[in-house]
Amino acid sequence: MIPLARPDIGPEEIAAVTDVLESGMLASGRRVLELEERFAAFIGVTHAIAVSNGTVALMCVFQGLGLGPGDEIITVGHTFNATVSSILSTGATPVFVDIEPGTYVIDAERIEAAITSRTRAISPVHLFGLPADMTAITALADRHGLAIVEDACQAHAATVAGRRVGSFGHGAFSLYGTKNMTTGEGGLITTNDGRLADWIRLYRNQGMRERYRHEILGYNFRLTDLAAAIGLCQLDKLERNTARRQAIAARYDAAFADLPIETPVIPVDRTHVFHQYTIAVADDRDGIVADLAAAGVATGIYYPIPVHRQPYVKERGLGADLPVTDWASEHTLSLPMYPSLAEDDQRVVIAAVRAAVRGRTPAAATGPLEGAPEGASR
Repeated sequence: MIPLARPDIGPEEIAAVTDVLESGMLASGRRVLELEERFAAFIGVTHAIAVSNGTVALMCVFQGLGLGPGDEIITVGHTFNATVSSILSTGATPVFVDIEPGTYVIDAERIEAAITSRTRAISPVHLFGLPADMTAITALADRHGLAIVEDACQAHAATVAGRRVGSFGHGAFSLYGTKNMTTGEGGLITTNDGRLADWIRLYRNQGMRERYRHEILGYNFRLTDLAAAIGLCQLDKLERNTARRQAIAARYDAAFADLPIETPVIPVDRTHVFHQYTIAVADDRDGIVADLAAAGVATGIYYPIPVHRQPYVKERGLGADLPVTDWASEHTLSLPMYPSLAEDDQRVVIAAVRAAVRGRTPAAATGPLEGAPEGASR
């Protein structure tokens, strides 16, 4: 089976971890500090704070902004659950808006209508490696005096108008095992707000600046030096591996150009770093997935149940009418995408996709997807 994802772990990471093990300093130490400094410089911000995972990164930012009951944060339902659960952890309320057809990121043109007197922040999700329209979102946030919390968990190194995501507001990155940059588990927060950065450093360390003196209520959300050692090697590889992902995506694009499917849409001012390569099909998505599995090709569906339709969200009365999101959840699938994907294996994937799509699509189907939301493209 050709896997959906595979981390790029090599002798560099093994040597780095061995060095930490032999040092005897396994907890948070100088490797964490080095990772924070280098990642902040890479993103182009003043501060980066390492934490235990991407969910915690989001939670720390929302908590650090002082959100609570009565506050509203605008976001999307087409995302991993952590975007919304981290908002709810503060007592604040997520307000859902729909996504753009084709890009599957938040539709910036719909945000202003969702702003109320209770709105405190906009939390765009840079999904699958493609950034949201941060030029428009930043203008909106500035006009209404709102914070921006970027869910950049899938978008390490992606840019908008030449500027890296995570630098437009407060950014949260995941370092989970299959992300474009990994520490196995981990997260990074980016910000130019010194007060927020100081508060998060306390919050992740049991509220301590000095041992046994707890200035605030805090928890253990620290990253270890073992994890940071891997992360430093991954940061060294990030731009190279991003280029590899983009080359793999370009081969997919060319191979699928004549099929009645939707391939990733990339607006001219944005770069896509392809955490996932996601396509949309007109009909029988589950049948196509089954055909690909039979051909030895793994796939993923992100996300089969959007967050606004999850039971615990609906129980809170937070459902929403999001037709483009619902369409995407029923028609999209992701294909194998990782830096070490061999060209021979990619040819197997391409042949399997072509056979499955042609076998399950009416012969007359050509051009844009039948039934796709307005604005979707091949």
